[in-house]
Amino acid sequence: MRNKILWIYLGFFAIVVLVFWLLTFMGTDNWKKQSPVLSYVQPFSFTNQDGKAFTDNDMKNKVTVVEYFFTTCQGICPKLNTNMKKVYERFRGNPEVQFVSHTCMPENDSVPVLKRYADSLGVDTRQWVFLTGRKDSLYQMARTSYLLDDPANNVKGINDEFIHTQFWALVDKNGKVRSQIFDGLKKKDVNKIVAEIETLLKEE
Repeated sequence: MRNKILWIYLGFFAIVVLVFWLLTFMGTDNWKKQSPVLSYVQPFSFTNQDGKAFTDNDMKNKVTVVEYFFTTCQGICPKLNTNMKKVYERFRGNPEVQFVSHTCMPENDSVPVLKRYADSLGVDTRQWVFLTGRKDSLYQMARTSYLLDDPANNVKGINDEFIHTQFWALVDKNGKVRSQIFDGLKKKDVNKIVAEIETLLKEE
Protein backbone atom coordinates (compact mmCIF):
# COMPACT_ATOMS: atom_id res chain seq x y z
CA MET A 1 0.00 0.00 0.00
CA ARG A 2 2.82 2.38 0.92
CA ASN A 3 4.60 1.67 -2.36
CA LYS A 4 1.44 2.42 -4.29
CA ILE A 5 0.99 5.77 -2.51
CA LEU A 6 4.67 6.56 -3.13
CA TRP A 7 4.27 5.92 -6.85
CA ILE A 8 1.17 8.09 -6.94
CA TYR A 9 3.10 10.95 -5.31
CA LEU A 10 6.02 10.49 -7.68
CA GLY A 11 3.68 10.46 -10.67
CA PHE A 12 1.94 13.61 -9.44
CA PHE A 13 5.30 15.33 -8.91
CA ALA A 14 6.44 14.39 -12.42
CA ILE A 15 3.23 15.83 -13.90
CA VAL A 16 3.72 19.08 -11.95
CA VAL A 17 7.31 19.38 -13.22
CA LEU A 18 6.21 18.71 -16.80
CA VAL A 19 3.42 21.29 -16.65
CA PHE A 20 5.82 23.85 -15.16
CA TRP A 21 8.34 23.19 -17.93
CA LEU A 22 5.70 23.56 -20.63
CA LEU A 23 4.35 26.80 -19.18
CA THR A 24 7.85 28.21 -18.81
CA PHE A 25 9.38 27.31 -22.15
CA MET A 26 6.63 26.72 -24.70
CA GLY A 27 5.96 29.82 -26.73
CA THR A 28 9.56 30.98 -26.34
CA ASP A 29 12.83 30.07 -28.03
CA ASN A 30 14.36 28.79 -24.79
CA TRP A 31 13.47 25.17 -25.49
CA LYS A 32 15.05 25.18 -28.95
CA LYS A 33 18.65 24.16 -29.55
CA GLN A 34 20.57 27.35 -30.24
CA SER A 35 23.43 27.67 -32.70
CA PRO A 36 26.88 27.62 -31.11
CA VAL A 37 28.86 30.70 -30.08
CA LEU A 38 32.18 30.73 -31.93
CA SER A 39 33.69 33.98 -30.70
CA TYR A 40 32.96 37.46 -29.38
CA VAL A 41 33.31 40.86 -31.05
CA GLN A 42 36.12 42.79 -29.37
CA PRO A 43 35.94 46.60 -28.97
CA PHE A 44 36.88 48.48 -32.14
CA SER A 45 36.54 51.82 -33.88
CA PHE A 46 36.77 52.19 -37.67
CA THR A 47 35.61 54.83 -40.16
CA ASN A 48 32.62 54.35 -42.45
CA GLN A 49 31.99 55.51 -46.02
CA ASP A 50 30.71 58.86 -44.73
CA GLY A 51 33.83 59.56 -42.67
CA LYS A 52 32.06 58.83 -39.39
CA ALA A 53 33.19 56.53 -36.60
CA PHE A 54 31.65 53.07 -36.46
CA THR A 55 32.28 51.02 -33.32
CA ASP A 56 31.27 47.76 -31.70
CA ASN A 57 28.46 49.70 -29.99
CA ASP A 58 26.85 50.18 -33.40
CA MET A 59 26.44 46.41 -33.63
CA LYS A 60 24.50 46.06 -30.40
CA ASN A 61 20.88 44.94 -30.72
CA LYS A 62 21.40 44.08 -34.39
CA VAL A 63 22.09 40.85 -36.24
CA THR A 64 25.14 41.63 -38.38
CA VAL A 65 26.69 39.95 -41.40
CA VAL A 66 30.43 40.67 -41.62
CA GLU A 67 32.77 40.39 -44.59
CA TYR A 68 36.19 41.54 -45.85
CA PHE A 69 36.75 42.73 -49.44
CA PHE A 70 38.48 45.44 -51.47
CA THR A 71 36.98 47.75 -54.04
CA THR A 72 39.34 47.02 -56.95
CA CYS A 73 39.06 43.25 -56.63
CA GLN A 74 38.31 41.55 -59.94
CA GLY A 75 38.33 38.04 -58.49
CA ILE A 76 35.91 36.80 -55.84
CA CYS A 77 34.67 40.14 -54.49
CA PRO A 78 32.15 41.01 -57.25
CA LYS A 79 30.37 37.66 -56.85
CA LEU A 80 30.74 37.87 -53.08
CA ASN A 81 28.94 41.20 -52.93
CA THR A 82 26.37 40.14 -55.51
CA ASN A 83 25.44 37.35 -53.09
CA MET A 84 25.65 39.70 -50.11
CA LYS A 85 23.23 42.03 -51.86
CA LYS A 86 20.74 39.17 -52.23
CA VAL A 87 20.80 38.70 -48.46
CA TYR A 88 20.63 42.48 -47.98
CA GLU A 89 17.54 42.70 -50.22
CA ARG A 90 15.88 39.97 -48.17
CA PHE A 91 16.20 42.08 -45.01
CA ARG A 92 16.24 45.54 -46.56
CA GLY A 93 14.64 48.10 -44.25
CA ASN A 94 14.76 45.81 -41.22
CA PRO A 95 16.37 47.94 -38.47
CA GLU A 96 17.50 44.80 -36.60
CA VAL A 97 19.70 43.52 -39.46
CA GLN A 98 22.83 45.14 -40.82
CA PHE A 99 25.76 44.33 -43.09
CA VAL A 100 29.34 45.42 -42.40
CA SER A 101 32.01 45.24 -45.12
CA HIS A 102 35.61 45.88 -44.04
CA THR A 103 38.23 46.71 -46.59
CA CYS A 104 41.29 44.47 -46.52
CA MET A 105 43.21 47.11 -48.52
CA PRO A 106 42.84 50.33 -46.49
CA GLU A 107 45.85 51.92 -48.22
CA ASN A 108 43.69 52.18 -51.37
CA ASP A 109 40.13 52.10 -50.02
CA SER A 110 39.80 55.58 -48.55
CA VAL A 111 36.52 57.05 -47.33
CA PRO A 112 35.66 58.61 -50.75
CA VAL A 113 36.50 55.35 -52.53
CA LEU A 114 34.24 53.36 -50.21
CA LYS A 115 31.50 55.94 -50.70
CA ARG A 116 31.66 55.58 -54.49
CA TYR A 117 31.65 51.80 -54.17
CA ALA A 118 28.61 51.83 -51.88
CA ASP A 119 26.79 54.17 -54.28
CA SER A 120 27.57 51.83 -57.18
CA LEU A 121 25.81 49.02 -55.33
CA GLY A 122 22.74 51.18 -54.74
CA VAL A 123 22.42 50.20 -51.08
CA ASP A 124 21.29 52.10 -48.01
CA THR A 125 24.51 52.76 -46.12
CA ARG A 126 22.59 53.12 -42.89
CA GLN A 127 22.05 49.37 -43.15
CA TRP A 128 25.05 48.23 -45.20
CA VAL A 129 28.19 49.88 -43.87
CA PHE A 130 31.64 49.99 -45.49
CA LEU A 131 34.62 50.41 -43.16
CA THR A 132 38.25 51.40 -43.38
CA GLY A 133 40.89 51.99 -40.74
CA ARG A 134 44.35 50.89 -39.70
CA LYS A 135 45.37 47.73 -41.48
CA ASP A 136 46.65 46.01 -38.36
CA SER A 137 43.40 46.73 -36.50
CA LEU A 138 41.23 45.57 -39.39
CA TYR A 139 43.19 42.33 -39.69
CA GLN A 140 43.20 41.77 -35.94
CA MET A 141 39.39 41.93 -35.93
CA ALA A 142 39.15 39.54 -38.86
CA ARG A 143 41.24 36.98 -37.05
CA THR A 144 40.41 37.23 -33.37
CA SER A 145 36.79 38.39 -33.43
CA TYR A 146 35.28 37.07 -36.67
CA LEU A 147 37.57 34.05 -37.25
CA LEU A 148 37.83 34.87 -40.95
CA ASP A 149 41.58 34.21 -41.04
CA ASP A 150 44.11 32.25 -39.01
CA PRO A 151 45.12 34.24 -35.88
CA ALA A 152 48.61 32.74 -36.23
CA ASN A 153 49.14 35.06 -39.21
CA ASN A 154 49.34 37.99 -36.79
CA VAL A 155 53.01 37.17 -36.24
CA LYS A 156 53.84 38.26 -39.79
CA GLY A 157 54.82 41.80 -40.72
CA ILE A 158 51.62 43.75 -41.37
CA ASN A 159 52.96 45.25 -44.61
CA ASP A 160 53.42 41.76 -46.03
CA GLU A 161 49.95 40.54 -45.08
CA PHE A 162 46.85 40.31 -47.21
CA ILE A 163 43.49 38.83 -46.26
CA HIS A 164 41.44 37.78 -49.26
CA THR A 165 38.57 35.60 -48.12
CA GLN A 166 35.14 34.63 -49.35
CA PHE A 167 33.88 33.83 -45.85
CA TRP A 168 31.24 35.73 -43.88
CA ALA A 169 30.70 35.85 -40.13
CA LEU A 170 27.31 36.22 -38.46
CA VAL A 171 27.04 38.20 -35.23
CA ASP A 172 23.99 38.17 -32.95
CA LYS A 173 22.46 41.12 -31.10
CA ASN A 174 24.78 40.55 -28.15
CA GLY A 175 28.04 40.66 -30.07
CA LYS A 176 28.52 36.90 -30.28
CA VAL A 177 29.75 35.29 -33.49
CA ARG A 178 27.25 32.50 -34.09
CA SER A 179 26.53 29.32 -36.00
CA GLN A 180 29.41 28.84 -38.47
CA ILE A 181 31.62 30.71 -40.91
CA PHE A 182 29.65 30.96 -44.16
CA ASP A 183 31.12 30.69 -47.65
CA GLY A 184 29.68 33.69 -49.48
CA LEU A 185 30.37 32.11 -52.89
CA LYS A 186 28.19 29.06 -52.25
CA LYS A 187 24.44 29.23 -52.80
CA LYS A 188 23.73 26.77 -50.01
CA ASP A 189 25.64 28.93 -47.51
CA VAL A 190 23.87 32.07 -48.73
CA ASN A 191 20.55 30.32 -48.10
CA LYS A 192 21.81 29.08 -44.72
CA ILE A 193 22.76 32.55 -43.53
CA VAL A 194 19.31 33.88 -44.45
CA ALA A 195 17.71 31.13 -42.37
CA GLU A 196 20.13 31.71 -39.50
CA ILE A 197 19.44 35.46 -39.49
CA GLU A 198 15.73 34.76 -39.22
CA THR A 199 16.42 32.40 -36.31
CA LEU A 200 18.59 34.93 -34.47
CA LEU A 201 15.95 37.63 -34.92
CA LYS A 202 13.53 35.46 -32.96
CA GLU A 203 15.88 34.89 -30.04
CA GLU A 204 15.13 36.82 -26.88
